[in-house]
Amino acid sequence: MTDSNTSAAAVARKHTEVAVGVLVRADGALLLSTRPPGKPYEGYWEFPGGKIEAGETVEQALRRELIEELGVTIDQAEAWKVTEHDYPHALVRLHWCKVHAWQGQFEMREGQQMAWQQLPLTVRPVLPGAFPVLQWLAEERGQVFDSEMLSN
Repeated sequence: MTDSNTSAAAVARKHTEVAVGVLVRADGALLLSTRPPGKPYEGYWEFPGGKIEAGETVEQALRRELIEELGVTIDQAEAWKVTEHDYPHALVRLHWCKVHAWQGQFEMREGQQMAWQQLPLTVRPVLPGAFPVLQWLAEERGQVFDSEMLSN
């Protein structure tokens, strides 16, 4: 397949709309969790979230997903950035929201792990779709971001 055919195939694919939460603790730590068993990229670290269902806003989808996956109810979700990533299994449009407050105890309801992380992250490997957001977060904090470190 040539490059132009590859690009045309990517354009023809339908985006999966995804709401993603960047949960930030008072000390600046970020919540990451692993992809659940049986899903593509199983075991990779990512920010929590999930698919936006028909008729949902980004915030409604994020609220639902975080209750389903983590057992917490978020307060306001601040719409922040939108990125796209073309994975072999899906072309995703990621709606990133910053969340600074939530209620409830974290429960890993899908068999995943979670970790509060400061930058630079110590968990590996990190889902590639998160790299741009990690770079922006690092820049906001005056830090250097090295994506090479996250894939090992």
